[in-house]
Amino acid sequence: MRPRSMTGFGRGEIVSEGRTWVAEIRTVNHRFLDQRIVLPRTMSLLETRIRKIIASNHDRGRVEVSIQLVGDAASGPLLSVNSELARQYHTCLMKLKSELNITSSIDLDDMLNMREIITQEEQNPDLDTEWKMICSALDVAIGECYSMREQEGRALKEDLLERIDSFSYCLEMIEERIPEIMQTRHSELRERLNRLLDGVDLDPVRFAQEAALLADKSDVTEEVVRLRSHISQFVSFLSSNEPVGRRLDFLLQEFLREVNTIASKISNAEIAHMTVELKNEIEKLREQVQNIE
Repeated sequence: MRPRSMTGFGRGEIVSEGRTWVAEIRTVNHRFLDQRIVLPRTMSLLETRIRKIIASNHDRGRVEVSIQLVGDAASGPLLSVNSELARQYHTCLMKLKSELNITSSIDLDDMLNMREIITQEEQNPDLDTEWKMICSALDVAIGECYSMREQEGRALKEDLLERIDSFSYCLEMIEERIPEIMQTRHSELRERLNRLLDGVDLDPVRFAQEAALLADKSDVTEEVVRLRSHISQFVSFLSSNEPVGRRLDFLLQEFLREVNTIASKISNAEIAHMTVELKNEIEKLREQVQNIE
């Protein structure tokens, strides 16, 4: 069940016909899918196949894959000795030694400095046969990594739901305080106008118009409604079976936009404190969302 974390590790090992292939996968968070594949040089043609498998199992994240052949079968290039060429080199050196009256002996180190006496030849394995073992090891590694990502994803989901509950509770407190704040503002507006007019009768109609204008400028009903909708979407995304990390991240940007608007519309110390708490929760939510695929 989604969401899945982008952090995980898996290891697969397959032994067949005396050969041991080991596949390891390490994944961490990243905005996009970034694959790093390490293969034996003789298996480099299999990289495209591996990338397709990884892409089918990961929507985003940095995925590091290591494939290696271990044990005695993991020998390097084949070395061969050109004995005939070595004899010719030796004959030439002995001839030079005799003609130039050189007293030092000719040893193996002198021979090894000669080119092409020892050559190396790359082994050409059967890629189709090796791929079956590599693919099996890779499947095991992917399965282990998937399980770890699922487990961490469940923990992330629980934490995010708790934080979104805290955000909702703080938003409710702001909603409850708004009517009282608006009433206080009306009273302050009346007192201010009375002082300015210095005893002159205040036109009730004009005051009602000013109060209505003030209320309209301070009305955050739309912002609160949109935040409620965003919260509902956020919780819904956490139950989705699709990759939702990018959606959640974008949604939290909208959270922040609405909270900033509320803070700018209601110039009140208590509300300002609450909006700071809302922003703090949003930041914590974003930190966790960065780890979701």
